[in-house]
Amino acid sequence: MSNYKLNENQIAIIEKLNLELSVTDVENLFSLSKYSVEELETLLKVANALYRSGHPIIEDKTYDDYLSYFRDLDPDNPFLSNVEPEVLIDSKTVPLPQKMLSTDKAYSFEEIKKWTERIIKAASEINFDRKLIELKITPKLDGYAAYDDGTTLYTRGDGTRGQDITRAFERGLKVANNAARGLGPGEIVIKKSYFDEVLSDKFENSRNIQAAIIAEKKVDEDVQKAIDDGACVFYPFSELQNWTGSIDELLSNFESILEKMWNAVDFDIDGLIIESTNTLVKEHMGATRKFHRWQIAFKVNNESAEVEVLRVIPQTSRTGRVSPVAELVPTKLSGATLSKATVHHYNMVKTNGVGPGAIIKLVRSGLVIPKIEMVIKSTKPELPEKCPSCNAHLIWEGDHLMCPNKSDCPAQTENTLIHFFKTLGNVDGFGPKVIEKITNYGIKHIHEIYEIPKHKFVGFGFGDKTSQNLVDQLQASKDIEIEDWKFLAAFGVSRLAGGNCEKLLQHHSIIELFEVSVEEMVKIDGFAQLSAEAIVEGLANVREEFFKVYNLGFNLSVTPKESDRENSSSPIAGKVVVFTGSMQQGSRGDMEKQAKALGAKVAKSVTGNTTYLVTGEKVGETKIKAASDKGVTVLTEQEYIDFLAT
Repeated sequence: MSNYKLNENQIAIIEKLNLELSVTDVENLFSLSKYSVEELETLLKVANALYRSGHPIIEDKTYDDYLSYFRDLDPDNPFLSNVEPEVLIDSKTVPLPQKMLSTDKAYSFEEIKKWTERIIKAASEINFDRKLIELKITPKLDGYAAYDDGTTLYTRGDGTRGQDITRAFERGLKVANNAARGLGPGEIVIKKSYFDEVLSDKFENSRNIQAAIIAEKKVDEDVQKAIDDGACVFYPFSELQNWTGSIDELLSNFESILEKMWNAVDFDIDGLIIESTNTLVKEHMGATRKFHRWQIAFKVNNESAEVEVLRVIPQTSRTGRVSPVAELVPTKLSGATLSKATVHHYNMVKTNGVGPGAIIKLVRSGLVIPKIEMVIKSTKPELPEKCPSCNAHLIWEGDHLMCPNKSDCPAQTENTLIHFFKTLGNVDGFGPKVIEKITNYGIKHIHEIYEIPKHKFVGFGFGDKTSQNLVDQLQASKDIEIEDWKFLAAFGVSRLAGGNCEKLLQHHSIIELFEVSVEEMVKIDGFAQLSAEAIVEGLANVREEFFKVYNLGFNLSVTPKESDRENSSSPIAGKVVVFTGSMQQGSRGDMEKQAKALGAKVAKSVTGNTTYLVTGEKVGETKIKAASDKGVTVLTEQEYIDFLAT
């Protein structure tokens, strides 16, 4: 029997439930062999609250097993007909514009087949032609359910009443696919690739971040950066990639269709939603108090096996992360023979003893994705010292081994080029597909792209007009002014994202930075020993390529030095300024850039440390009042401009 120990975050959530149970009593609930109805209901409420707050205590499937057991014990219990509430937030509830129900679940092909039979039966009852029945499949995003009516963003709450979390949009949250506001139900999610690459060392899981995005308290700076980088989005269900087809097509190609949709988005998913799209059928089938009858979620019932590890092979990804891949004694699981499994990271290899001869518990989840759930017998691990792609010395970054050789590592070439142009942000046309096409012709470095003449682009297969446009865009990217910190960040040095670049350039010029020692860097606030070592090594690795690109003559604006800020006569020098709403004198980014040049510290959200909140158009009174209550001086855009002129 498992022993469950609640952490501080979980205890804080449980205290809000007012259960009149001690922490020990709650922990013991998860270790019982038999349950009363009351004990099981309490367990489900606790597990649900912890899951939705980003601090889960049990797996999804385990929760569903408990729920099924509860249904058998007391099938008429009101708990079963209510929508599980979202995470508790200390604010009042408001009515939702539209009901948001949960989704019934299925774990096997047979259950899906029975559900389609109910769809066919319902259609026949209203004389709807079976051949016209259309089904749609979309990924079931594992995020934070919300509803956007174009003005207000609501939590799902209990399905009828939720809470106003419009502050998430005020913090910069975008709608996925650059879609408009007001598309109804969806999920607040974070890109899986971004979480793995940037935040997995700092947060236990993506649900921690989803909860932080909507929290009333100040947003963590790493979460705010994820929002600013566009990694966190509100994803309306209507915008999701989908498969549509007939019932016969679904049943005859079930595995292949579901496998394709399972990997359709760069977000965590915990299943797939299958639903009828026919309005008449949907209206006839209706809903229970908890579920729509015309919709079902397919989830995977994980199977497991004990498997021996033959060896662990390092593989360098396009981001420079070296991932351990375990080669296994071939084992049949869920109908497939598995011989490899990805170990989460090399710290797991080191601390759990994943090496030749180790015995692991392997779980097949997500249809075809093998996952190591636990190490049953550990052995001596084998840790690589060199990058398998370029032989560079590997460095530790949190739990991960990283190749710092961004510019010359073959495994990272394509991603390095994509990252450069994406971060630069002032050039069109050089997206992933164009970069992939260029690298196929042997172009491996940033400076080489800038040296490509028009006739070579044509030779690469681009049209005459497109080729000329690409040449023009490259020239424009050099001519258009860009901040030096953004230019530096574009080279993708480990631990040198925009914020750290700006901090360093407040003390050293962009050229001097390549001569800064670890000892000098740690004297700057915010740079610990390990970070400084990784940055100095990373700069050394990109040095040659950096100066080849730098010498092409980019129009860089220089970050004001900290000493200049302190001596500035500007009225906002050293002050914390937040801009909100639509500005008339220029974009919000332009306003922020100007404020920094005048010595201000620009923040994204209002806190007790904020000096000025500058408001453009379409700013709610609630936000203005909240800032005033914190002692923040609120200025309209014109008042701010007049203030600077004084």
